[in-house]
Amino acid sequence: MRLDHVSFAAGPDGLASTAQRIGGLLGTDFVDGGIHPRFGTRNMTLPLAGDIYMEIVEVLDHPASDKAPFGQAVRARSALGGGWMGWVVSVADIAPIEARLGREAVKGNRRRPDGTELLWQQIGVNGLLSDPQLPFFIQWQSSSDLHPSNGATGDFSLACLEIAGDPQRVSEWLGETVEAPLEDVKVEWVAPNGTPGIVAVQLQTPNGLVRI
Repeated sequence: MRLDHVSFAAGPDGLASTAQRIGGLLGTDFVDGGIHPRFGTRNMTLPLAGDIYMEIVEVLDHPASDKAPFGQAVRARSALGGGWMGWVVSVADIAPIEARLGREAVKGNRRRPDGTELLWQQIGVNGLLSDPQLPFFIQWQSSSDLHPSNGATGDFSLACLEIAGDPQRVSEWLGETVEAPLEDVKVEWVAPNGTPGIVAVQLQTPNGLVRI
């Protein structure tokens, strides 16, 4: 179990403008990641050091976005003006998570502009919807050389997650201590009585630390 990626929902100016704005703060460009047809969303990604990546995601005017929990989560966050939506933990075998949560994972896929298709299974987005401090889980089915973190130069890395919430609650959700998937990433638990969820992410860049 490890941190796989962090998700930022596009604001009212749309995916491209949001990616350009955040890329400008970081001093780099996001890559077009393509469309998630099952979820009615699309994303742009930035590979980070340590097999982690950041995505900016936008909901599409598509029936799937109203039915799929992930599409609902993106729509809800974008409706609030955009911002950090959640964090995602990668597991080697999603079956124990299915057993613990009492439901089956859903299939996900994304076709990149070059035609390459990424495949995975995910579970737990309903938990994110009800309590945004909770991550959801993903098991990649595509080969590791297709992981969106590929291409990372080492110049950009995730230095710190600032999460409003309760580490004990998150540990119970994970089924192990919250430190396990976050061993290489600093976490600051802030605003325990505030609205739960990611408050900010600190990224190390060639120009220093940037807080978004």
